[in-house]
Amino acid sequence: MKVIERFWLSFCFFLLYAPILFLVVYSFNQGETMQTFDGFSWQHYQELWADTRLLQIVLNTILLALLSSLIATVIGTIGALAIFRTQRKLLKQSLLSLNNVLLVSPDVIIGAAFLILMTALGLKMGFLTVLMAHVAFSIPIVVLMVLPKLQEMNQDLALAASDLGAKPTEVLTKVTLPVISSGIFAGFFMALTYSLDDFAVTFFVTGNGFSTLAVEVYSRARQGVSLEINALSTLMLFLAFVLVLAYYAYSQKKQGQKTKLKEKVK
Repeated sequence: MKVIERFWLSFCFFLLYAPILFLVVYSFNQGETMQTFDGFSWQHYQELWADTRLLQIVLNTILLALLSSLIATVIGTIGALAIFRTQRKLLKQSLLSLNNVLLVSPDVIIGAAFLILMTALGLKMGFLTVLMAHVAFSIPIVVLMVLPKLQEMNQDLALAASDLGAKPTEVLTKVTLPVISSGIFAGFFMALTYSLDDFAVTFFVTGNGFSTLAVEVYSRARQGVSLEINALSTLMLFLAFVLVLAYYAYSQKKQGQKTKLKEKVK
C-alpha cells in the first residue's frame, strides 16, 4: 500500500513540476522555440533586460500587488474585527456570507461587474480602476485569514488589559493585533499572490496604456510566446524559491526560540 501511495505522490509531483522544469530549461535555449533545444545560451535573458516595456510592466505589477495587498489588509483586518464583535447572530452570518460571495464567484463575472460599475461611475480605465478591483477581491481573502485567529484568541487577555486600565485603542494595538499578527501576515501574502496571478478581473478593468504581467503575457501569447517570457518566469520562480527558503529559515528560528523558552520555563 505504501508503494502505491509513494508512486501516486511521485506521479502528482511530476505532473506539477515537469512543465515548470520544461519552461526553465528552454529559457536557456539558443533557438527561438520550445520544439527543439539548439544549445545553451543566455540570449533570452539579455533580450529580457533590453525589453524596457516588459520590465516596466513587471514593476507596475509588483507595485500594484504590494499597494492593493496593503490596503486590502488594513480594510480586511478592520472588517474581520467588526464581524467578530458583531453580537447579532443573523447579522454576523449575513456578513460572512456576503464576504464569501467574491471568493466563490467566477472571475469573469466579477470582472464584468467591476467593468459595469466603473463605467457607470465614469472612471477612466487604468491603474486606479485596476487597484480598486484588486483591493475589492483581496479584502475577503484577508477577512478569511484573520477571522479564525480572532476566534482562537483568548478573550481573557483583552479583558485583563481593560481591567488594568488600558484604553480600547491600547487593547487593540498592544494585545489584539500582536496576537492575530500571523493571520494578518497570512492575509497580506495571500492577497499579494492573488493580485500577482490575477488575469480575468484585470483584463476587464485595465486600459490607458496600463497593463499587468498576466495581461501582457496573454497578449503576447496570441502571437506566439517568446522564450523571453520563459526567462522572466525562471527569474520569478527563483525569487519565489528564495522567499520560501527565507520564510522556512525564519519559521525554524522562531520555533527554536519558542522551544528554548519552554525549556527555561520548565
